[in-house]
Amino acid sequence: MTMVDTRTDIPKTPTLPDAQTVTEVTHWTDRLFSFRVTRPASLRFRSGEFVMIGLMGDPDPKTGKQKPLLRAYSIASPSWDEELEFYSIKVQDGPLTSRLQHIRPGDQIILRPKPVGTLVHDALLPGRRLWFFATGTGIAPFASLIRDPQTYEDYDKVILTHTCREVKDLEYGRQLVETVRSDEMLRELIGDGLDKLVYYPTTTREESPRMGRITDLLRDGTVFRDLGIEDFGPETDRAMVCGSMGLNLDIKEILESHGLREGANSDPKEYVVEKAFVG
Repeated sequence: MTMVDTRTDIPKTPTLPDAQTVTEVTHWTDRLFSFRVTRPASLRFRSGEFVMIGLMGDPDPKTGKQKPLLRAYSIASPSWDEELEFYSIKVQDGPLTSRLQHIRPGDQIILRPKPVGTLVHDALLPGRRLWFFATGTGIAPFASLIRDPQTYEDYDKVILTHTCREVKDLEYGRQLVETVRSDEMLRELIGDGLDKLVYYPTTTREESPRMGRITDLLRDGTVFRDLGIEDFGPETDRAMVCGSMGLNLDIKEILESHGLREGANSDPKEYVVEKAFVG
């Protein structure tokens, strides 16, 4: 059951370096949660980028000093949003997420306001279709990009694929796409361009309408048949990839077998991969 905590009656004076205040927390499953925080007035970022966020660690036994525990998190909200949204897994013995999963509205987190990342429009050459390939919380940067007007200005079709083990793990993405398609403000910003968005969720363990790893469904042509695509290649298609190391490598191999080349901010090509989250 999805639980949303929007309690905001805990005013706090900033006590952390680069502190931002939590405004909302949503627990999607026992392993997944999202949260929103205040946005620094000076922060500018491109949809798809990430920042370092965290909490203070335990005091050093010798010195008593605390050091910040920081990890890279994609900003899941679009660049025009007044707040910042993040989507996270819960790791019970994880140095950061074991604590971060217990935050409440009014609490503070550390946010280093220096956004970076490769999953940005500037790293791709112009094309006709844009594919987002995500597993698990790798959907976060695409949650930002599917709410960015430029995405629909630049492409005729936007295809968001999201692969998870169980149906409940897809709920964040399902609600996100539903909200994007029905949001009046986005309609005002983007217009009929939102009709270009195609959502392609799959599960690998629990039975669902569409099962299988996205890599297998690409290799055997199922994705292309399902979507009526006959001309996948570098002339028409661009892609962004965010998932495990295994997914990243497999998708790279598939894309390159179709003639797509890996790009970067300084050298735009046909696809990009975010490597900041795979260790």
